[in-house]
Amino acid sequence: METKEVIIIGGGLSGIMTARTLMKKGVEDILIVEKSRSVGGRLATRRIGDGKADHGAQFFTVRSRELQEEVEKWLEGGWVKRWFGSPYPRYTSTDGMNSLAKQLAGTIPVKLNTRVSSIRDGRDGPLEVELETGEKILTRHCVVTAPVPQALQLLTGTSRLRAPSISFAPCFVGMFTFDGASRIPSPGHLDEELPDGVERVVDHYKKGISSTVTVSVYMTGDWSKRNERLEDDDILGEIQKVAENYLERGSAVTGAQLKRWKYAEAETVVRTPFVEMGEEGRIILCGDAFLRENDGAGRTRFESAYLSGISAGKRLAEKRKGI
Repeated sequence: METKEVIIIGGGLSGIMTARTLMKKGVEDILIVEKSRSVGGRLATRRIGDGKADHGAQFFTVRSRELQEEVEKWLEGGWVKRWFGSPYPRYTSTDGMNSLAKQLAGTIPVKLNTRVSSIRDGRDGPLEVELETGEKILTRHCVVTAPVPQALQLLTGTSRLRAPSISFAPCFVGMFTFDGASRIPSPGHLDEELPDGVERVVDHYKKGISSTVTVSVYMTGDWSKRNERLEDDDILGEIQKVAENYLERGSAVTGAQLKRWKYAEAETVVRTPFVEMGEEGRIILCGDAFLRENDGAGRTRFESAYLSGISAGKRLAEKRKGI
């Protein structure tokens, strides 16, 4: 049976930053377990024909000195660029947001396409992480970065369970290819004066990550909730009507895809960057809904996920030293 000192469930930004922080502290026996075929979570980019589209986070802002110092390095390395916005610049990856996640993950050990079915907290022994394949991995510490509703399903029966209650709004994203230009003005992002139910519209050709015109249309949480029982084709058809508003004369929609984000944004947040659970607090929950006490934005975002992962990693490093 495989044994690891730390298992991190979820390869999104919080999981990556937890791992990076631990490795800087000298903890090498780490494994990220990720259900998808790539790390990144909502730092998600999809190839569509000859082009590509971000369909999760489109950009991020910076309020903390901690993240700003890192962003300056990313800018210097060509990983990200300033896209638009003042007084808070909107930064985005130069090659799609998933590429930034992969660069941050670096050489961190990751087990992809792998779902966890349960986490058992033995009172006198190691934690037992069971995969859907039936394989079990033993570990001293476990960090769960999945959205809290999913985390609770994994932790059923865990002793001293004190998980916060957080609800999430869904988001439906339509991705469309055009055979000509769009009417979305440069730099390729709209979030004002949009039709009812639409949160934002993005042209990835003008954003600079796609060689062909691809457009993402994000629907609001309320719209997505009202329509979540519809079939995918029906949802996509409604979103395509929005996309067609941005066709230049002579252009047409040539392809369409849908992404359902079930846990897109937390409707409530936790004013602590992580929560310790289980026997001796060996299970840590963190993620973008776990905000540091001094967080001025008060909402889930790239930066809250980034800082939550760092805080969880630092706390685990302290626990190893008995602090």
